[in-house]
Amino acid sequence: MRRIVSVWLIDWPISVRRRSLERARRPASPPEPALDPRNPFALILKNSRGAAVIHALNPAARAAGLRRGQTQADARAMVPHLIGQAADPAADARALTALAQWAERWSPSVSVDPSEEGLEGLFLDVTGAAHLFGGEAALAEQIRQRLAEAGIKARVAVAPTPGAAWALARWGEDEAGAAPIATQDDARDRLAPLPVEALRIADRTLAQARRFGLKRIGDLYPMPRAGLARRFRNDGGVDLVRRLDQALGHVGEALVPVRPPPRYRSWETWMEPVADLEGVETRLSGLAADLAAPLERDGQGARALTLTGFRSDGRTTSLSVRMGRPGRDASVWLRLFREAGLGKLELGFGLDALMLTADVVEPMAARQAALEREAEAKQAESLTALIDRLTARLGEARMLAPEALDSWLPERAERLRPALGRRIEAAPCEAVRRPILLLDPPEPIRDPLFDLPDGAPARFTWRRASRRVVRSEGPERVAPEWWRTARARTRDYYCLEDAEGGRYWVFREGLYGREYAGGPDERPPSWWMHGVLA
Repeated sequence: MRRIVSVWLIDWPISVRRRSLERARRPASPPEPALDPRNPFALILKNSRGAAVIHALNPAARAAGLRRGQTQADARAMVPHLIGQAADPAADARALTALAQWAERWSPSVSVDPSEEGLEGLFLDVTGAAHLFGGEAALAEQIRQRLAEAGIKARVAVAPTPGAAWALARWGEDEAGAAPIATQDDARDRLAPLPVEALRIADRTLAQARRFGLKRIGDLYPMPRAGLARRFRNDGGVDLVRRLDQALGHVGEALVPVRPPPRYRSWETWMEPVADLEGVETRLSGLAADLAAPLERDGQGARALTLTGFRSDGRTTSLSVRMGRPGRDASVWLRLFREAGLGKLELGFGLDALMLTADVVEPMAARQAALEREAEAKQAESLTALIDRLTARLGEARMLAPEALDSWLPERAERLRPALGRRIEAAPCEAVRRPILLLDPPEPIRDPLFDLPDGAPARFTWRRASRRVVRSEGPERVAPEWWRTARARTRDYYCLEDAEGGRYWVFREGLYGREYAGGPDERPPSWWMHGVLA
């Protein structure tokens, strides 16, 4: 049976603005009037017609008779000392998403409920997880209490459907202020006395329902669905029936979590916050072992891991690592997190929960290597492990590997890409040796002495030093890529060795007699140093 927790964040925009003002306030600055709960305070937003209306207000402004949607002029006429500030819905949405990620300590599937009219909230799918927190009543009380400690006023309800939980959180009542909890058997009876607006219907549909005398959800029960849908204009009746069936569980309702729930995760909570990295590392070893067990059971391996810390001040901090091959060795994971830097975690006043998730999972099939290539296979695995560690320490953008491209020109024949996850292989043997590194760009050679038209240089000057060639090999002709530029010219590459033992890879750009005839407007062939051979 599905169990959904609905959290109603009462006056959420006001809570976000208050926390923002508290963080921006300096100790020596005068008191902020908007932070005094006795002062009427409202957030102002312009509507579609350009009029300034009240977007959110605190309890003091509500007690003075103000309401959402009221124009700012009317509100100031009623309460001249009203404190108004510009609303920021984008900041409220970002804060709501951050709060949803923080609430993942109770459920891996947390969804944002961006309702209007001050009914913003969260949905938590706690199916099969409530017993970990002492039951549904204890879980609901823990959520409410933790939000209250963060200065967020909220109401919590638990029901078998999102619609029922949403309605009970906002209109339901229970004894002694406890969170309303509805089961599969009594959800219908618990919803019956609630007002029709608890079904999350549009204002136009709500006005028509009241005109028909439909004030309570229970008034809709005996009415035939087809007749009820036809009573309303446009699609209002269809929407009303759909919302009713969703609340009662006759029609499914999908919830989209802020982050896809991980298939494999391990997490741990404790009473006293952990405020040092040694404590985090100690608990991380247990989390890694707990995560590796189900992966091994299912024949899976993780290629990306994320360690999320839930701070006691309501924020989250995380650290991610990636691997080139799937694995499930907990000791390797610990080493990667150390290389990535556990010190990057911002602990704040301490963490009261840690979660380790496998973000990318792949099957791990047993590999049988040839006996004569066993040493080569071990070397490849060691190289992959080294790349993983260096990537975790330096970052993907700094650990690169060459990738071959289709190009005749050596400087365009490969490019550097992140080495993580790429298969590193030895370059094939070639008849002509190539330098490991190329000069970018090639450097000009001065005063070359060579035989026309295609002879190798017998002497040349490079970097102000004259060199006498004692051995040469070539030429290796590289055709021009005429489709890239209209002035492309043929290259002839030579391997040269000077009297001191230095070996060089040089090329002549242009051909005598074919690409250069000696005309005054023609550019003669030129010599260039492209690399130094080992």
